[in-house]
Amino acid sequence: MKSIFALSVVGYTISVSAAPAHHGFHLPANAQILLDESMKWMDTFYDSSESYLYDLSATAALRHETRSSVWYALGLLARHENDDVQQAESIIGNVIGAQFKIPSEQWYGDYQKYPEEPYVGSPVYEPDIYNSWDPNWRGFIGTTLIIAIEEYEHLLSESTRELVLESLYNATKGDEYRVGGVDDDNLYPAYSNPSIMRAFMSGWTGRRLNEANMTVSGEKYAQDIIDLFDRNNTLSEFNSGTYTGVSLYGLTLWCKYLPQDSVMAQHGPEMVKHTWEAVSQLWNPSLKNMAGPWDRAYGYDMNRYLSLMALWFWVLVGKDNSSLISQPQVMSHSADYAYAPCFAVLAAFHRTLVPDEIVNGLTKFSGEHTFTASTYYPPIDNSPRNITTWVSEELTIGAESFDENGLGGPSQSQESFNPAVVQWWTGSEVSFISLYPTEEALQVGVSANKLELEYPSGNSSSIFTLIVGTFKQNRTIADWSGLVGLDVGVSTNANESYVLSFGGANGGTSETIRDFEVWNFTYAMPQGFQGVPKMTLDVRLC
Repeated sequence: MKSIFALSVVGYTISVSAAPAHHGFHLPANAQILLDESMKWMDTFYDSSESYLYDLSATAALRHETRSSVWYALGLLARHENDDVQQAESIIGNVIGAQFKIPSEQWYGDYQKYPEEPYVGSPVYEPDIYNSWDPNWRGFIGTTLIIAIEEYEHLLSESTRELVLESLYNATKGDEYRVGGVDDDNLYPAYSNPSIMRAFMSGWTGRRLNEANMTVSGEKYAQDIIDLFDRNNTLSEFNSGTYTGVSLYGLTLWCKYLPQDSVMAQHGPEMVKHTWEAVSQLWNPSLKNMAGPWDRAYGYDMNRYLSLMALWFWVLVGKDNSSLISQPQVMSHSADYAYAPCFAVLAAFHRTLVPDEIVNGLTKFSGEHTFTASTYYPPIDNSPRNITTWVSEELTIGAESFDENGLGGPSQSQESFNPAVVQWWTGSEVSFISLYPTEEALQVGVSANKLELEYPSGNSSSIFTLIVGTFKQNRTIADWSGLVGLDVGVSTNANESYVLSFGGANGGTSETIRDFEVWNFTYAMPQGFQGVPKMTLDVRLC
């Protein structure tokens, strides 16, 4: 029999029917290992006296961190040992207690980044979107709370359930404040990972609280996302080792927790399937990397930074077949390892959405092939971006043509946007060449062993900046001949001479990028140049 309880939300009362609980104690073997190992690591960061995790970066002078604490709380509910449930409820209560609850503030319904911070918007702590507050955390935390309700409601006290539903109402209403291009916000339907979470939260919370307008809002927003996806069966935020993982997480929520009268439940399974079809073509099991180009990357080699796609690979084909090392917590960007409980809990259902032939193909290289796709991210893209990737067993080349109204791809980040990428096996490690974006438009050609680059709007001030990996076998290089395992031929109408610099952790004439030490080859155009700047790389394993 369903229980009825009253929920107080910003000054009025809603009657809520409790949905049947999903029991999630029995996880598939790979998911159980992921849960166990990630929780064992997070246990060492847990401060039971404050009911928060310490900041996982270990560079925060014992400050705590909110988002990872909520992921850990879900893991505690999934593990369900000793006082795990009690600790989970304490964490949830603390996080929701500090949620921003003033409707007139732009950050209404969002969550603190850490409990020690001053109040956002106070005279000494001005609001700075994505810094002092992060609007995407409504989605990251809110969706985790929904999983907790869906899977483990039977473990939670009535007061915690009421608190969670009140929090979800506030977070969902706050997310409605977000309009791309207004108040420095960048949430458009094309911003795939948070937009998918936003649509889900609105659809789920509206149904649970009998808020028809909220439900309709979620459905309409989801339809905008679906329309963009259906253009070429691709996410607008395309091929990110981290954010494709979040988008698949959000789409799984669409499929698992919404009824069939939702456009999200209707379209979610095909969107998961098509996304995995693209991933399977770009994933190289021999290099344990997704070939480029990458819309948003936190590194150049998935064997060295922790990507969320690696967590999906782990639950589908095992840790050894993912890009993770034995101790993922020492990899760059390792704080995302705290997301693992969400992936573990969803793993069994997510597996039902991925065709067997795709899963079976993730562990063994399928043969040389070329992948093509197109995607579109309005309003940043002036026209669709067209992707071509050539994949061989030990060498991949991928690039995308684009015309955009700013630098740095869809996310407007030069560091994370990698529009043209070469990766290869040196004999002992993966290395890379990546075009650092310095133009708003690029035309590319990709074929076996060849990458062609053109700047259609370029001029005499244009530069080609190629970021190149370091090498264990050759610590110091002076020119292209110093690369290990790859012969590179460069033909260009830029000056043949180039500036070579090193970006090192402890010095050099340039800087590290996303924690990676890099060599930087920069070519400038001749003085007074007229025409289209061009460069071709001919690359062969040696």
